[in-house]
Amino acid sequence: MAGSRHNNSDQMRDLMQFDDASENGKKEIKKDEKDNNSKENTREATCSSSSSSSSSSSKPSGNGDVKGSPGERDEPGPSQEQDGASSSSSSSSSSSSSSSSSSCCELKDLKRFRQFHTKLGPLTYSKTHTVLIDVPNFNRDKKVLAQTGRDIWNSNLVKMPDSSHSLMTAKGGFFQQSSLVQRWQVIGYHLGPLAKKASLDVDDVAEAIIKYNQKYKDKWTFDALYSFVKVVPKTENYYPRLFPKIIDLALKLPHILRKVIPLLQGGQTASITLSQLQIACLLANAFFCTFPHRNTSTPKSEYHNYPTINFSSLFWSWSDRKKEKLRAIMHYFKVVTDEKTKPKGGLVTFERRCLSDTDIPDWRSSEETMRKLYVSSKGDIETDGTGMLQVDFASSWIGGGVLGSGLVQEEILFLINPELIVSRLFTEKLGDRECLIITGSQQYSSYSGYGDSFEWTGPHEDKLQRDDWARLQRQILAIDAQHYKNRREQFKMINVTRELNKAYCGFKSSGPNEPDIATGKWGCGAFNGDPHLKAVIQLMAAAKANRGMAFFTFGDEHLEQGLKQIHHLLVKEKTTVGKLYGLLEDFCAVQKASGGSGTDLFEFIRNTLGHSKSQL
Repeated sequence: MAGSRHNNSDQMRDLMQFDDASENGKKEIKKDEKDNNSKENTREATCSSSSSSSSSSSKPSGNGDVKGSPGERDEPGPSQEQDGASSSSSSSSSSSSSSSSSSCCELKDLKRFRQFHTKLGPLTYSKTHTVLIDVPNFNRDKKVLAQTGRDIWNSNLVKMPDSSHSLMTAKGGFFQQSSLVQRWQVIGYHLGPLAKKASLDVDDVAEAIIKYNQKYKDKWTFDALYSFVKVVPKTENYYPRLFPKIIDLALKLPHILRKVIPLLQGGQTASITLSQLQIACLLANAFFCTFPHRNTSTPKSEYHNYPTINFSSLFWSWSDRKKEKLRAIMHYFKVVTDEKTKPKGGLVTFERRCLSDTDIPDWRSSEETMRKLYVSSKGDIETDGTGMLQVDFASSWIGGGVLGSGLVQEEILFLINPELIVSRLFTEKLGDRECLIITGSQQYSSYSGYGDSFEWTGPHEDKLQRDDWARLQRQILAIDAQHYKNRREQFKMINVTRELNKAYCGFKSSGPNEPDIATGKWGCGAFNGDPHLKAVIQLMAAAKANRGMAFFTFGDEHLEQGLKQIHHLLVKEKTTVGKLYGLLEDFCAVQKASGGSGTDLFEFIRNTLGHSKSQL
């Protein structure tokens, strides 16, 4: 594929202007930029929460409760206060003393992947599982080599910058005549010489990026990148020497990734397995904004239903948030471009899972009862939930505002595990019955704080074991909660059922040995979710999936005690998922009749179950 896609051109030195011929039409840049910024803002920060990551070896198959109006962005504003948003703190393995009226377990009682010794068998590919490395070589010798394939260019695949079909308009020669040239030639012409230099300044980087993105010459700014390099202490400022290394990694794309990448499209269960080196190469290209068709998000653009992937939005609009984001991103590139520290031989799987009509439970008649539950106002998903299925309180646009100004749970998770960012390249916006599960990502950074207080605090050494497919035993589940501009909307059963199906889509087991779930106040921040309702919904989905759950309230001691009491009551009364669904129907009816000013859900459940028992 690489050899057939790349031709040399003697005319390159005559090229004066470049434009992307494959960007259809002559749409006004101003409109593109406005729509792009608007979409980026709406994708940022879905729910306020602590960061989460997890472990796994399965085959593909809040979070502070932020109060206040989210405004244009679905994230808390600088003045908003979150209840116990995690800042990498860790807790002991048991919650504050369990009272005699609690049926909750201790954290050590929940299942983690390290307890299983399940053999996955050889790595396999199929119609729904694309593997971008040479499978026979991997299964035989554990060597990670690129799988070769054809150069295909269509709407079901990622359109790669090094494809022979990716063309740009160039003007050159004495008469400045326009001609079509391969995009990769132009990229190589401008980046190639820079890769050979010992160091580069931001001017070099910005000028090169604009050369093959001429349409955005007067629209993109690099003020955040300029300011970043200036303000970072000299002891940490290795960035001028790092820029050439990132370029060198990006230009190896035709050799590192030789097969086209399918899009994980809506309504289709499918998975992609890549090597960590391939991911690093793709992210290096995203850093230098080489991906075609991905710079505009207007409604009629080809990738309007996908998140942004080129890093241009990370480079503009300087803020302290951008500084800390860039510290994390640049540390990642420092690790993956160093021969001594770069990941060797590791794989990562991205699985889009969709619930079919036949997969959707009949919640009203479900007979499952409550499973194990651990609740604590201390600790967090990413640390105390290591080895479990760790919930990312996601945006439907995967990654949320990670490349913008968003800095809540999902964005933090993607910054400390940057390999997750590559999912934005191929994952279409999640639908109501869909989730994304990532197995094998590596954590590169540590952090403290949340939102405006977020700070990159240094490297993280990931000591997780790998499964039979060379994936780190970390599994992250991205599920997006609904955003309620009017809080009363969530007390309609159509919305309750939507959230149940969404959680169940992710919690549903794909094999006999699955870990329990680490989660928290999903959707309870700027998305206005009710913490009691979201906790009960997740309890029901976990019970239906036959999995225990660790629930971190992030400093909310009132929710911790209330959830313990409700779980104890549900266990004691042997309440089924179906009966609990009926209670939710009754509760929603009461909320509608009272205009949303009635009793809270936990009190309603206590009163209803207590009243039923007294009548026996």
